[in-house]
Amino acid sequence: MSARILVAEDDEMQSRLIRIYLEREGNAVQVAADGRAALDRARSTRPDLIVLDVMLPLVDGLDVCRILRTESDVPILLLTARTTEEDMLLGLDLGADDYLTKPYSPRELTARVRALLRRSRKAGAAAQPSVLRVGEVELDTARFEVRMAGRPVALTSKEFNILETLAREPGRVFTRAQIIERVFGYDRDVLERTVDAHVMNLRRKLEAENPGEPRLLETVYGRGYRLADGSTAP
Repeated sequence: MSARILVAEDDEMQSRLIRIYLEREGNAVQVAADGRAALDRARSTRPDLIVLDVMLPLVDGLDVCRILRTESDVPILLLTARTTEEDMLLGLDLGADDYLTKPYSPRELTARVRALLRRSRKAGAAAQPSVLRVGEVELDTARFEVRMAGRPVALTSKEFNILETLAREPGRVFTRAQIIERVFGYDRDVLERTVDAHVMNLRRKLEAENPGEPRLLETVYGRGYRLADGSTAP
């Protein structure tokens, strides 16, 4: 059950310990040392879960939680040294999904993370359609099948994931960095030209008649790529 996890914790020793335990579980972990950085990274990388300390510099954790909850449903696990019932309830009222009081056991933290990810993925699987249709493209995410104008198209797993990312929000421009984060996780060895190579292969397979002048997988120069939804001009 690997996931992309953002840890917002200004205590370097605590953040390192959390990172070690979460990476042992196979997760890809990024760390933010203040609330402003946590907001920026949550918006740009869209993690699967956020471990959020309440006492953060620049923007405190409760404000980060409140702001993020207006923008996404990402699961949030609060870490707090505040032990009164009112403080704990405030965090939950602001949108946190769970909380741990300090000091805590790293093993309990990883168990809470696993539970939150299980619940989130069950909810996500129920909410998201398994078949996506954008123009002549049809993706069946449950069967891992793609058709173009009714013609079966064989894709690699990375090609499929890139196409699914674009197809879930047709017309939206994704930067190469955003595609890397969504498809490859926080793998720092992946280069932007790797994304270009996968997109080139997708065009060759989906737009075989003229991949050099794509109508479907569009390049937005200076920005990234998008899947045409019929309302955007190439």
